[in-house]
Amino acid sequence: MYTLLSGLYKYMFQKDEYCILILGLDNAGKTTFLEQSKTRFNKNYKGMSLSKITTTVGLNIGTVDVGKARLMFWDLGGQEELQSLWDKYYAECHGVIYVIDSTDEERLSESKRAFEKMVTSEALDGVPILVLANKQDVETCLSIPDIKTAFSDCTSKIGRRDCLTQACSALTGKGVREGIEWMVKCVVRNVHRPPRQRDIT
Repeated sequence: MYTLLSGLYKYMFQKDEYCILILGLDNAGKTTFLEQSKTRFNKNYKGMSLSKITTTVGLNIGTVDVGKARLMFWDLGGQEELQSLWDKYYAECHGVIYVIDSTDEERLSESKRAFEKMVTSEALDGVPILVLANKQDVETCLSIPDIKTAFSDCTSKIGRRDCLTQACSALTGKGVREGIEWMVKCVVRNVHRPPRQRDIT
């Protein structure tokens, strides 16, 4: 009887929690993406004005519930001196969202180096990666094929994991929901990183 009640309690009042890192260079739109995610998935959330978002120093944290999954986002600062802290979070995460500024061709090679360093970390083996080509609402932005070409020599380093490159505009919200839903599917089916159990509050 206890087992039955315990199972019912877990079904009714617990969610599987997954930690998702949001990484990328500074000014790529990571915090804007986080705010749009919270606005789209949390009914009563009144997000901060997107025009008031400034460069992240340290990290921002946000939570989004999608079905029976709870995503805990860690939006980490992307300045060069803060990138050395990213790997401190790898062991705890279930997925990575890597945001690229599609309008900043000058820094694309810098973004590629940061991505390459991140993707080759053993602590992230098997962890799904969503690469968001952000700022696609700007006419002069790089296309998805342009970005894939620029990052092509990283392809062999991705290894055996789910990986998707997707167009996105964090400012308008285009691609935000699709990206989150793809990530949820990937982390739920990844048996190598089981979720944490959390009571619904």
